[in-house]
Amino acid sequence: MARILVLFYSSYGHVAQMADAVAEGVRQAGHECDIRHVPETAPKEVAERAGFKGMEGYSCIEGPDALADYDGIVVGTPTRYGRMTSQMAAFWDQTGGLWMKGALIGKVGAAFTSTASQHGGQETTLMAAITNLLHMGCTIVGLDYGFEGQNGVDEVKGGTPYGASTIAGADGSRQPSAVELDGARYLGRRVAETAAKLHG
Repeated sequence: MARILVLFYSSYGHVAQMADAVAEGVRQAGHECDIRHVPETAPKEVAERAGFKGMEGYSCIEGPDALADYDGIVVGTPTRYGRMTSQMAAFWDQTGGLWMKGALIGKVGAAFTSTASQHGGQETTLMAAITNLLHMGCTIVGLDYGFEGQNGVDEVKGGTPYGASTIAGADGSRQPSAVELDGARYLGRRVAETAAKLHG
């Protein structure tokens, strides 16, 4: 049985919903999954003023060394101007010791994200997350076209071959759709199945 970590940051809950769906996909495939968020680095007054509530009810990861305990790591972060949030980047900036030891080499990595608009940087944000995982020696799993839900233009929807995604709308009012959540579940299942094959 593979053990998978879903590691995320979420300001308003969109990425948290996607994290839950990724974890569902892992568990539906018969594998173990933990969901953890990275620490909030925004000043408390800033977070309160902005109404950040996206990580309430979830546990914070104990530290970078915890990554080594998993067979696969799925990183979820909203986009900030086409890149990862500073909170997620700050966490990965502390993983130098893991890199020095090669502690994540051979593990499976994947990513998911949320943007305000359809062209708001989903793919660049996913690639930013994947770049960290590649430097760590992870084998990358994307949202392959076995997930047919990402095809078609009949509705507004996320989903890229680089990872699962959702579109929140400029005011954050749009919630992840059934198709987007299904994409996240598919990604979780693929990560778990791949990790099980590599570490079985």
